[in-house]
Amino acid sequence: MEPLRIGVLGAARISDKAIVVPAQLTGHRLVAVAARDRARAEQFAADSGVERVLDSYQAVIDDPEVEAIYNPLPNGLHGPWNLRAIAAGKHVLSEKPSASNASEARIVRDAVAATDVKFMEAFHYRYHPVIARMLEIAGSGELGDLRHVDVHMSFPLTDASDPRLSLDLAGGATMDVGCYAIHGLRTLGSVGGGEPAVVSASAIEHASTAGMDETMEADLVYPSGLTAHFISSFTVPEMDFTMRITGSEGEAFAHNFCVSSIDDRIDVTVDGQTRTEEMGKKTSYTYQLEAFADHVRNNAPIYSDADDALIQAELIDAVYQAAGLPVRPASTI
Repeated sequence: MEPLRIGVLGAARISDKAIVVPAQLTGHRLVAVAARDRARAEQFAADSGVERVLDSYQAVIDDPEVEAIYNPLPNGLHGPWNLRAIAAGKHVLSEKPSASNASEARIVRDAVAATDVKFMEAFHYRYHPVIARMLEIAGSGELGDLRHVDVHMSFPLTDASDPRLSLDLAGGATMDVGCYAIHGLRTLGSVGGGEPAVVSASAIEHASTAGMDETMEADLVYPSGLTAHFISSFTVPEMDFTMRITGSEGEAFAHNFCVSSIDDRIDVTVDGQTRTEEMGKKTSYTYQLEAFADHVRNNAPIYSDADDALIQAELIDAVYQAAGLPVRPASTI
């Protein structure tokens, strides 16, 4: 496969593991980067093997050698810069959530549909064997009649200045880690009869920002009657990225369904007997970049395209509305 020629918007913390290392492992080129602070961009390029530093995000998009954009900017800047990249005819790998709300996600979806551009929302976990195996177990009948799914997506966030706590930048626990919980539950729709719907939700707001959720939990139900619950929080003592599927005959438990390179174990318990399956420590980000490249080069199907991103954003908005909080505002450049 001809290497992708990728431009990076910003020098975000996530970029090293989400795009730099995967590109190194798969042979794709990081052609250009820009950041608000040029010195930071130059350091990022030197550390990461990016070929050149440009003066602005728009310059990266306009670079004729760049064919795909990786967008790891703060949440509120995903939609506007995704639209800029699409308008320039560039393929887009956008960090999640790829838009601030469903209205913006619909605009992005329509822009993609009007072009030949390939778009992927970066739900990297969806491309790892752990979630594929959880789906396989759930659908195999081994657990009996499926009863309930429980997902935890929480980690401690202690920096009050972090943009993930900015309402203007579409922050919040639901937008950050919670969107993985929601997408994970949506992924299980194939064994639940379709997309889940929100039954109820409740949030704990950040003390200094009205409307900003530092904890969110919600109950959902699938068309089959299978129930689900998730909790996402910034106020826990340690990371908890778990998924538990319970049936009438047993359960399957993924120790870290989201970042499985940290812990790739799945425990399957049936008739009081537990076996542990290990699915491999290759990073989900590497699987994701491989899938994105195959989508761009060969039109291979993906799980998190612009149509999926719209459905995802609609469910996120529904969670906020059920909890009595405002949906996240869209930003402008």
